[in-house]
Amino acid sequence: MTRYALRSALMAGIAAMAAPGLASDEASSAPSGDRDYLPSEIVVTGTADGYRLDDGSTATKTPTPLIDVPQGVNFLTADQLEDQSVRQLNEALRYVPGVSLETGEGHRDEVFIRGQETTADFYLDGLRDDAQYYRSLYNIERVEVLKGANALIFGRGAGGGAVNRVSKTARAGETFLNGQASVDTFGAFALLADLNQPLADNVALRVNGTYEEFDSHRDFYEGRFIGIAPTLTAQLGPQTRVTASYSYDDDSRVTDRGIPSFMGEPLRGYDDTFFGDPEFNRSRAKVHIARMRLDHSFAEGLSANASVQYADYDKIYANIVPSGTDGQSVTLGGYQDATERENVIGQANLVWQTGGDGIGSTLLVGVEATRQDTLNARRTVDFTTTNQVPLAERIAIPAFTLAPTSRSRDSQLETLSAYLQEQLRIGQHVEIVAGLRWDRFDLQTTDLIGGTPGDRVDEKVSPRLGLIVKPDTRLSLYASFAESFLPQAGDQFLILSPGDTAFEPEKFTNYEIGLKWSPLDDLLITAAAFRLDRTNTQAPAPDRPGVVVLAGESRVEGFEIGAAGSVTDFWQANIGYTYLDGELRTTSDFGTAGARLQQLPRHHIAAWNRFDLNDRLGFGLGVVHQSEQYASFSNTVVLPAYWRVDAAAYFTVNEAVSVQLNIENLFDETYYPSAHGNNNIQPAEPFSARIGVRFAL
Repeated sequence: MTRYALRSALMAGIAAMAAPGLASDEASSAPSGDRDYLPSEIVVTGTADGYRLDDGSTATKTPTPLIDVPQGVNFLTADQLEDQSVRQLNEALRYVPGVSLETGEGHRDEVFIRGQETTADFYLDGLRDDAQYYRSLYNIERVEVLKGANALIFGRGAGGGAVNRVSKTARAGETFLNGQASVDTFGAFALLADLNQPLADNVALRVNGTYEEFDSHRDFYEGRFIGIAPTLTAQLGPQTRVTASYSYDDDSRVTDRGIPSFMGEPLRGYDDTFFGDPEFNRSRAKVHIARMRLDHSFAEGLSANASVQYADYDKIYANIVPSGTDGQSVTLGGYQDATERENVIGQANLVWQTGGDGIGSTLLVGVEATRQDTLNARRTVDFTTTNQVPLAERIAIPAFTLAPTSRSRDSQLETLSAYLQEQLRIGQHVEIVAGLRWDRFDLQTTDLIGGTPGDRVDEKVSPRLGLIVKPDTRLSLYASFAESFLPQAGDQFLILSPGDTAFEPEKFTNYEIGLKWSPLDDLLITAAAFRLDRTNTQAPAPDRPGVVVLAGESRVEGFEIGAAGSVTDFWQANIGYTYLDGELRTTSDFGTAGARLQQLPRHHIAAWNRFDLNDRLGFGLGVVHQSEQYASFSNTVVLPAYWRVDAAAYFTVNEAVSVQLNIENLFDETYYPSAHGNNNIQPAEPFSARIGVRFAL
């Protein structure tokens, strides 16, 4: 740990002593008070029954039912993830409407949420997990996608929303051992184990582990993943709980950049062809994340929570990549890139709930301090003879060497934040959510080759305002306004050029109206209409050639509707539809005015259903549809519209053993769900089947 990381840890420790107990950006352990339809505690255990989730605490940092959150939220519970046999975050997000997948250059999670691209708006139990790598779900209870800008909860970034994973935690008083083994038609397999063991009356240990090997229809593609995640929970008294967790993820795989485009669409006839060198195109990520959290209840309605998280990321990847084709030959490029990152986060929250049947108040006061140190270096590929080769089923990669380091960057990011939020209940029918967050953002970067420094300090105040009207306890109507910002260095903050230091951060403003309705006890229906404006994007000055100004703007408008939970005793579903319309309103660094935003399908449907015929036999059926979308802001390459149908069957042998069959792309549809620009387009897997066995002891 560096001296900077140590300093941040000490800051967080001081915060924890000042307000005992900070959790992840999740809920406190405060009693629910007058909200008797909540559990007595909302704790980040991630437990959910079926496909419905009631816990909306991630969106407020307080014990709040989801029906009272003035924001669009999608979720994938543990039951749904198991029913779909999903083990990677990017696989899970395919079933979240309004979220499009970027290929992430074949080595990282990268998504578009309401048209805003991000590699960094990922969270683990509400704390930032922003490095560029693939995230496994072996130790995860549920996945939450919170939509719309909201800096009050998440800080900088999260312009279109944020993706939060909720971890499995140890359970006192329970002993169990669960395991899974599965294999698919390409030969990929996975082994998982989940052990929970009480160590004393109020102490429990839980260990999750996995070993997975990858394979697919793509030539030469393979890889493996190893993960282990122990967590310890100790109840120190009736009012105090400590949770300590650690995870180690080791991911190694072929870096697959997909196929190029030709004549405005993906190159046809080469969906299995690997446009790289299987020995050189490799990605390796080793990730350590350690966290300690303290929850304490001072009295009825008054609680605090505090946590410190340390994360270390070591990542290197290399690739030969297609950059274009004329239909006869393909042009290649390539590079090797390495990143080392160390994050320390400390956060503390105080939650005070007061009031009765008339006026009720939930007050949140919080502070957060972070430190991030990053080293990044790149070496480009030099081809010995030519970088153009004939198109073929198997591409012959010409001889190449790695040039000396062409890019080397060192960055230090420090943030300090304080926030205040009031959830005011007026009678039984009106609630107001209002708050402000102040952020101090200090970024120092150095070009280690050119010796050029880039330093900037920003201080921003981000508001949040929501009005909730509840004609009935099962129905809420809301309107909300929230802002977020992103400094000009981009979401990874690797380098701040001398020109960028002159500019204020980009700004995201989200306006939203919506409803949440629970017509049945275990079913939640949601709907929302929204407008998301992005401003302060760098753009050329129209009357001053060569001058850059903050005049770029884009806008996304749309609506979404969804339903999740138990429709009947035998039918569980998570169904959603999103309509998105977005364009660049002015010419900017992204593209010309009027261009449609990249990878923004106008229509997106995602539906997963489980039908239980009896206690032992069940079936699953899923549908994903995206209308056509542009691969980039150039609007010259189209990813065609597609429909994908998935299916599953479940059979319970006895109380301890069950068998599961999952089929992806049942009708063997050819489609292209994601891209990284115009010439790195990922073909989807054809028909494939996976069979698995689960046991519980």
